[in-house]
Amino acid sequence: MQKYIDLLKQHDLLKIIDKPVDIDLEIAHASYIEVKKPDSKALLFTNPVCKKSGRKFAPVLTNIFGSFEATKLIMGVDPDEVAKEISNLLKPKKPKSFAQKLNFMNYLFGLRNVFTKRIKGEGECQQVKFKGDEVDLFSLPVLKTWELDGGAFITMGQVYTQSLDGELANLGMYRLQIYDKNRLGMHWQIHKDGANFFNEYKRAGKKMPVSVAIGGDPLYIWCGQAPLPKGIFELLLYGFIRKSPAKLVKSLTNEIYIPHDADFVIEGFVDTSKTELEGPFGDHTGFYTPIEPFPVMDVTAITHKREPIFHATVVGKPPLEDKYMGWATGRIFLPLLQTTVPELIDYDMPENGVFHNLILAKLETLYPGHAKQAMHAFWGVGQMSFVKHAVFVDESAPNPSEYDKFTDYVLNRFGVKGILITEGVCDQLDHASPNSCYGGKLGIDATADFSEGEVEILADDTLFEKFKEIDEDVLEVKQFKTDTKSPICVIKYDKKRPVKETLDKFMQLKEYFKIVVFVGAENYLENPYMLVWRVTNNIDAMRDIYIKQSVVFVDATQKGIEDGYERGWPKQTDCTPEVVRSLIERGIVENDEKLFKKFEIFG
Repeated sequence: MQKYIDLLKQHDLLKIIDKPVDIDLEIAHASYIEVKKPDSKALLFTNPVCKKSGRKFAPVLTNIFGSFEATKLIMGVDPDEVAKEISNLLKPKKPKSFAQKLNFMNYLFGLRNVFTKRIKGEGECQQVKFKGDEVDLFSLPVLKTWELDGGAFITMGQVYTQSLDGELANLGMYRLQIYDKNRLGMHWQIHKDGANFFNEYKRAGKKMPVSVAIGGDPLYIWCGQAPLPKGIFELLLYGFIRKSPAKLVKSLTNEIYIPHDADFVIEGFVDTSKTELEGPFGDHTGFYTPIEPFPVMDVTAITHKREPIFHATVVGKPPLEDKYMGWATGRIFLPLLQTTVPELIDYDMPENGVFHNLILAKLETLYPGHAKQAMHAFWGVGQMSFVKHAVFVDESAPNPSEYDKFTDYVLNRFGVKGILITEGVCDQLDHASPNSCYGGKLGIDATADFSEGEVEILADDTLFEKFKEIDEDVLEVKQFKTDTKSPICVIKYDKKRPVKETLDKFMQLKEYFKIVVFVGAENYLENPYMLVWRVTNNIDAMRDIYIKQSVVFVDATQKGIEDGYERGWPKQTDCTPEVVRSLIERGIVENDEKLFKKFEIFG
C-alpha cells in the first residue's frame, strides 16, 4: 500500500489530512465530496479518531481509485491494453515464422505467473497478532458513512472464501457490518460465489472459514469486484495483469490463504445455522438498503503489519470511486462479452445509471431482431444479468461513451416497435423491483429507425399550463432533446394517486410529446445527471412503463401500497449538514455550493 501512496503522491493525486477527523461520518463525508470533484484525489487521514470513545487509530486511506489517472497507475497498464491481450488469447493467430512461434511459446510460458503462489511461514500481514479474547474489531478505524446506517461497515474488505472441498477459492468484495468486538456481518448476496460456498457448508452442517484482508496491493480490491465466470479465482486476474503471481500465506486460525502484504487480516468462521439482522446501509445505488438477515462471522484473530494503513471506500449517490473501477472493468471485460455476443462493437455503463441499471451498447447488426437477441444474451451472462435497462444501436451510431450524441441518435430512431419489456434477475440492492432479486427489464432497440413522425414543440411554460389544466398536481414541466424526433418531457408531480390513473387524460395532448417521465417533488428538473440516476433507480419496467399508441409514459415516482408496492420505499443517501459545516470550518472540505447542488449532496 505504501508503494502506491508514494506513487499517487508523485503524480499529485494524493491529499494528506493531518487534522483529527472522526471515523463517525466525517471521514466518509469528506471522501464522498472529494471524489465528485473533476480533479479528485485520494485522501490519507493520518489522525483518525472516534470522538465518542476518545480512541485514535491507524491512518485511513480513501478514494485510491478516485480518478482515471490513479486507476491506470494502480493497474500499471491501460485497461484497453489488458483487453487487447485477452482478445489475442481468445483468438490466437497462427505464428508464421520460427521467431513468432518462439515469441508465442515464451508468452505462454510467462502465463505461469497467473497462478497464485503459496509461501511458507508468516507474511507481513501477520507481524502483529491478536487472537481469542484479544480480538477487538473496535480497534480498527471502521467508518460509519451515513447518518441512518445501522453502524460502522468495512467497505473495502477483500473477503476470501473457499468451497467445502477446498478445490475452489473466491475473492469477493462485500460490505461487513461491525456488530461487536468479535462479530462481523457478511453481506454476500444470493447470486455471489461466497453465498454459493455458504450453502455448501450449510448443507454439510459445518462452519465456514472466512478471512477478510484490508489493504496491500490495491489491485486486489479491483480483482475482487471483477465479474469473472463462476469458479475462477479472482487473483488469477491479478497475476495476469501484474505478470507476477499473487503471493499468499495461510491464515493463523483457519485454512484460508490471504495476500502476504495485506495491511490487516480478520479471520474467523461463519456458523451456517445462524443469521442476524444487517443494515440499514446507504449503498452504491444512492439509497439505503433494508434491514435483512445475513450470516455472521465469529472473529478468531486480527493481524496486521507493524505500521498498517486502513483502506476504505464510500458508496452513495454518483459519481464515486466505483466510477473509475467500473470504467476499468468495462474496458477489460469487453472481449469476454464478445465471446457471447460476437457482433458487439463496444458498450458503456454510465456511472449515474449505477452501472447495472443502464447499459449502452453498439452492435454490428446482421439481421432483423438481432439487437433483441443480444439483449437476451446480455441478461443471461453472469453479473450482466443484473442489468435493468439496455439500449442498443447499430454500427453507424456514435460511440456509447459519447452520451450526448448517442442520446440524439437513439431519440431520432426511437419508437414503440423497438421496445422490449421482459423480466429476470436483478441486483439484490435494487429497490424498485416488487420482489427482491427479481423484476422487470427494459430493452430499447435503436439499431433501426422505429420513429413514428415528429411532435409539435411548445415552450416549457406553455406545455406546463396545458398539463396544469388537466391535472393540478403537475408542479413543473421541462423538456429535453427537443431537437430530436422524440423529445423527453419530464413532469414533476405531486403524487396523490397512482400515476397510471392520470395517463388517459394526458393523451389529449399527445401531439406534443412521445416520451413522458413522471418524477416526484424531490427532483430538480434542471439537473439531468441526477434525473438519470433517480429514474433508472426508481422504475421497474414491468410495472412502471405504459405504452399508449405511440406514446411511452414512465412512472419514476416513489411507489407505495396504492401502486402494488409493499416492500417499503427507501430513503436516499444525503450528507448530514452539520458534519459538512464542521469539515468546512476546519478547512478539510471546501465550501463548493455549485458542486453540492449539482450532485445533491444534501438531497
